[in-house]
Amino acid sequence: MNKIYLALLVLLTFASCASRKNIVYLQPSQLELENMQTKYAPKIQQEDLLTITVSAADVKATLPFNQQNIYQAAAGSATDMAFKPTYLVDANGEIDFPVLGKVKVGGLSRLEATDLLRNRLKQYIVDPGVNISFTNFKITVLGEVNKPGTYNLPQERVTVLEALGLAGDMTIKGVRNNVLLIREKDGKKQMERLNLLSDSLLNSPYYYLAQNDVLYVEPNGSQVRNSSLGQNTNVWISITSLIITITALIVTNANK
Repeated sequence: MNKIYLALLVLLTFASCASRKNIVYLQPSQLELENMQTKYAPKIQQEDLLTITVSAADVKATLPFNQQNIYQAAAGSATDMAFKPTYLVDANGEIDFPVLGKVKVGGLSRLEATDLLRNRLKQYIVDPGVNISFTNFKITVLGEVNKPGTYNLPQERVTVLEALGLAGDMTIKGVRNNVLLIREKDGKKQMERLNLLSDSLLNSPYYYLAQNDVLYVEPNGSQVRNSSLGQNTNVWISITSLIITITALIVTNANK
């Protein structure tokens, strides 16, 4: 019997190692990590809603460039930022900005668009400040996560891991080395597979998510089999295992 227990112990040891290998995120390698945030910053796309405010030491000089809500105008409060100027990026990647007219921001990062507007405004305002933020930045996380759904975010900096955190992390039944990312670029859908078990993910151009990205975590093999066998299958397997264990103990005691 000692040999049997020893064999079981060895099997359990290998099983625990295998499970850890298939579950732990970002397992280390010899990879040299890069600064990916700026390199792969999300780009502005058509139908994005951008909140843009202009500031300067001379507040009056900024008034023509900060749209007013009708309630602001009626109250005579042009500096009340409770109503922030919002611009829709059209099909050509352009916004219709006060005084400047059509400004093409599609394909630019938020920081690049900020620099573009600041340079254009310098002919009207001394040392202008420009603040741009996404109003409708959202991502969707589906599949084997604890809280699947669509999440609206106050800013565009979100990583794959942060998105999974919003969704309550993967369940134990999620496949971590084959997560599907669906992204729209230039009007076309593209699909990429991400391996969250390797720290090479940190250098991936898809580590930082973009507007309207969808993450799908597929179920592992056992979950697929369980769904096809029915809800009662696990119960019967547990009962059978218990009966076998009890029988083995009875036989062992009888042979002593």
